[in-house]
Amino acid sequence: MTACIVGWAHTPFGKLGDDVTVEDLIVRVTKEALDHAGIGPDDVDEIILGHFNGGFSQQDFTASLVLQADDRLRFKPATRVENACATGSAAVHQGIRAIEANDAKVVLVVGVEQMTTTPNTQVQDILVKASYMVEEANIPMGFAGQFGKIAGAYFQRHGDQSDALATIAAKNHKNGMDNPFAHMRKDFGFDFCRNESDKNPIVAGPLKRTDCSLVSDGAAALVLADTQTALKMRRAVAFRAHEHVQDYLPMSKRDILLFEGCEEAWKRGLKSAGVALDDLSFVETHDCFTIAELIEYEAMGLAKRGQGGKIALEGQTQKDGRLPINVSGGLKAKGHPIGATGVSMHVLSAMQLTGEAGGIQVPNATLGGIFNMGGAAVANYVSILERIK
Repeated sequence: MTACIVGWAHTPFGKLGDDVTVEDLIVRVTKEALDHAGIGPDDVDEIILGHFNGGFSQQDFTASLVLQADDRLRFKPATRVENACATGSAAVHQGIRAIEANDAKVVLVVGVEQMTTTPNTQVQDILVKASYMVEEANIPMGFAGQFGKIAGAYFQRHGDQSDALATIAAKNHKNGMDNPFAHMRKDFGFDFCRNESDKNPIVAGPLKRTDCSLVSDGAAALVLADTQTALKMRRAVAFRAHEHVQDYLPMSKRDILLFEGCEEAWKRGLKSAGVALDDLSFVETHDCFTIAELIEYEAMGLAKRGQGGKIALEGQTQKDGRLPINVSGGLKAKGHPIGATGVSMHVLSAMQLTGEAGGIQVPNATLGGIFNMGGAAVANYVSILERIK
């Protein structure tokens, strides 16, 4: 346990308005995270910013925008990182590496994205660039089309999973009701999520609108410290494990229904932490589409291959189930501002472990697991957290 989370901040996710800028979001969470950690800008040794951008914001080269929060951050090393939809976790893990290398004792990590000021057709065009353009650029509906294709192939191999996907969507929307940061705080129920309608049309393949995560704005930040420093601070949530597995970009080079990079990241993470999946109190996993969450059940070892739907239908991943998954509402209800997502997952997991999660609190949470992915299981990040103070 070389690094700990000692403070954090989180904006609401959603359509935050044209008058809010990426800079505004960065400055807000930077100030709030430092205050929550009980430290000042002078105490920060390094800054890591997770920001996908790709054309969402006219302002690129954004690492130095963190310095806008306080003049005392001037001349601190600041770096922007990007790894598609796993950009936030890439930033977190980069901060941990700086601490492990003894290059820093305290690292500020910020994740941000502003997506809703971009027209929907352009959003699709920007996101599809995170796929293998040589082969996948012309799949209709961009990433929704890709995951629609994955869902269709899964249905062919393992049978119709429409009930399971609706169960996952309904679960996450119900959970999001109690998350004050969530983009959509509405309990749609199983029947609405299950049935095609004017308000819940088919988007791609068998996926309906309720199967797809939201286009959102938002930011989150956390302060990392080495363990010795963290134990002198207000709180310390330690990384029992942090693993990153990168897989092939072309879907054609993999069995896309297996999420093998996700599976490998979980195996390494659990081994490194010295725990079993059933030791975890909860998991925040990357439900960019409901079919992704279903396959992730299998990749993490919660279900055998082809049995992820059964786990969902049995209620094993509900808040009061065997392993609560996405009690925050997940990307499905909380929203998915690309660069902020992975940081948000770590912030909300730390809140769970310190008993500060409010209405989404899992009782007596002691160990939390996080899975954040970029692309169709290309960039795969697993973290396992435990409170030590």
